[in-house]
Amino acid sequence: RRWKIPLRERLSRNERSHCPSQTVKKLLEEQRRRQQQPDAAGGLPGQFPPPLAQPLTSSVSEGEAGHTHFPAHPETVGSGLGSLAPPTGFVDWDPNTHAAYTDSLYSYPASAAESFLTPDFYSPSDPGRPCSFPLGMEAGSWRASGLPSGPPQLPPVVTGPSLDTARAHMLALGPQKLLAQDEEGDTLLHLFAARGLRWAAYAAAEMLQAYRHLDIREHKGKTPLLVAAAANQPLIVEDLLNLGAEPNATDHQGRSVLHVAATYGLPRVLSAVINSGVRVDIEARDFEGLTPLHTAILALNVAMHPPDLYPPVLSTQAQDRLACVKMLLHMGADHTSQEIKSNKTVLHLAVQAANPTLVQLLLALPRGDLRAFVNMKAHGNTALHMAAALPPGPAQEAIVRRLLAAGADPTLRNLENEQPVHLLRPGPGPEGLRQLLKRSRVAPPGLSS
Repeated sequence: RRWKIPLRERLSRNERSHCPSQTVKKLLEEQRRRQQQPDAAGGLPGQFPPPLAQPLTSSVSEGEAGHTHFPAHPETVGSGLGSLAPPTGFVDWDPNTHAAYTDSLYSYPASAAESFLTPDFYSPSDPGRPCSFPLGMEAGSWRASGLPSGPPQLPPVVTGPSLDTARAHMLALGPQKLLAQDEEGDTLLHLFAARGLRWAAYAAAEMLQAYRHLDIREHKGKTPLLVAAAANQPLIVEDLLNLGAEPNATDHQGRSVLHVAATYGLPRVLSAVINSGVRVDIEARDFEGLTPLHTAILALNVAMHPPDLYPPVLSTQAQDRLACVKMLLHMGADHTSQEIKSNKTVLHLAVQAANPTLVQLLLALPRGDLRAFVNMKAHGNTALHMAAALPPGPAQEAIVRRLLAAGADPTLRNLENEQPVHLLRPGPGPEGLRQLLKRSRVAPPGLSS
């Protein structure tokens, strides 16, 4: 029997003393701000803060817990998302009892970016080779032998006093308090997921699953799974999926868990989805008509702006977003899919951002008809049309040359009957490209039709 949430349970936060005072919205906003700011050690934006100097301790020994304690998760230590302290205002819980079990003491394996990128991902390029691949982006890196056999495996949930204590507290709270929502629609499970309290989230999710409300939504349509993904909590993401959370649930913007991971560059969340073994729609579109791969490419363009012809190194944020692009492609995302509004492919999006590194990465994909892919049109314009319309400079020249080398047809015309050469800006700058496009070999009739 499906448990109905009575209207009287939608109480204000002040009226619900058992609910933490923080909201999911505030917790996620704090994490976004933290990721955008360099840490105290001088790290790049997107890096997580260093571990706390003082170790986290638990009143439950390793022998009592029935499993070995692992070092604290780097994403939760010091971030406020995996604190062992009980939520503020949570008067129904005894703080001493709550401190007796750990919520996020499992270390997640090294960043998925490290699994999908070579140690020296970039190396200085030879000035005499303007179209060479940065190390790690060569065509061979896309073949099956160049990819790991699978994502890093997450540790399973281990039963014992930690989880048993959390279950006892959830039973004591009862279904009415677990299903109660505040003015923003947050339940306790949403808040546990946002804070990275794994055991509390797992125990609460078990009860909500029994009442068929595991996918309960807050005011923006986010299920606990989507909140856990946005908070970059891969362990909780996999737990919820294993408990039966809907993997293709979307928020009010039509974004699935894959869209969320792609938007913020969270390769660990993608690994959690893969590890769960659930069937997920890799081609799901949000309300803007974007697939997760489109979203990941757009996010990567932002992280790499302004684009560099030969970037010596990528920021941590860009590395994670690039890892998401590679993982989505490895999961089977269709690189030829076109977004709804403008019919652009991921290649169009990369060219539009004047990103020669990403253009070359996409042209190195091992599957499909490369000539057909590079000549796909978006409202009449091929990627070569868009490249010709870019501001003159080294990035434009590199992109045009790479597209031509991949089989781009300079004779194709857009809806205004223009060929790429007609879109070059006037002046002496693009004269070399003008001559290159004019003397390029004419494509077979089948491609120019």
